[in-house]
Amino acid sequence: MERYLGADVHAASCTFAVVSASGKLVRRDVVETNGGALIGYLRQVPGNLHLCLEESEWSQWLAEILRAHVKELMVLQLEWRPGLKCDAIDARELAERLRTGRINSPVFKDLGRFTALRELARTYVMVTRDVVRVKNRLKSFYRSRGVSCPGTAVYTPQGRAERVHELPGATCKAIDLLGRELDDLIALKKEAEQEMLRECSRHRISRILETAPGLGPVRVAQLLPIVVTPHRFRTKRQFWAYCGFAVVTRTSSDWIQEGGRWVRRRVAQTRGLNFNHNPRLKEIFKGAAMTVIYRMGPNPLRGHYDRLCEAGTKPNLAKLTIARKIAAIVLAMWKREEQYDPDRSRQVAEASP
Repeated sequence: MERYLGADVHAASCTFAVVSASGKLVRRDVVETNGGALIGYLRQVPGNLHLCLEESEWSQWLAEILRAHVKELMVLQLEWRPGLKCDAIDARELAERLRTGRINSPVFKDLGRFTALRELARTYVMVTRDVVRVKNRLKSFYRSRGVSCPGTAVYTPQGRAERVHELPGATCKAIDLLGRELDDLIALKKEAEQEMLRECSRHRISRILETAPGLGPVRVAQLLPIVVTPHRFRTKRQFWAYCGFAVVTRTSSDWIQEGGRWVRRRVAQTRGLNFNHNPRLKEIFKGAAMTVIYRMGPNPLRGHYDRLCEAGTKPNLAKLTIARKIAAIVLAMWKREEQYDPDRSRQVAEASP
């Protein structure tokens, strides 16, 4: 007996809809968002359970504690749609999508691997953003008083002390508070980075991927918990789509007549890159491309970038090509578990358009 469950999860409650294999609504229940209560509820439902959850801040936790109690667990990223909406409707929709097989791109949830690294990488990113935010606020105080502050001198206690005479008393107090906050955040950022790199070094694959062009320890530490395994992607084109490097095309009136017969129109116009992607992964590979182009010495990828620019390619499109090549190289290295070999990786990179 197959039972398909959809769960609409909130901070206080979870609304479950249980559907039979024929599509009949068997039961609907509201359960407290508590690990023990959720597990106890699943044990009360007879049959082979197939559970569908919506992607949210609770989905990783729920997948970890509930997967052992169901036959199948899927996580779905729903898109906004107009019309009626309530917890019961959303739960029924999730159950029906799972029953009818209308989950084309489930959200990948890997349990156990890189869990600690994932949390440390998230913390590092959040602290880094806080540092940037406070730096911008600090400089805005100087600009609001007509004080020029180029460079990074005002980010240090010594630099701020040298400019204190240029500001009125009220602004000096605000600058002092923001400066102390910045100093503490910079110390926390260093600590978060050290903890993240320490955890990343425990995985052997990190030392292999750090040899890839443009990827250092910090980028590899953020890359590992996002991708988890390269075998999720059969080809590099699927990986490009996940990274946001897939080219989107739009066509209309695809068929024309030539010689009395219908043939497909040859020209397909591009409309940029795909929007449905992992933004952090895109940032990692774009940053790696910038490192290869502007900070590394002569290398095959930099040479390819120069040739593209000389041939008339716009610099932004040339950088995109280098980022795609680096992503293809990293995917191949990870699958083979081999360190970066410029000669061998050149073949992988040149095979991509």
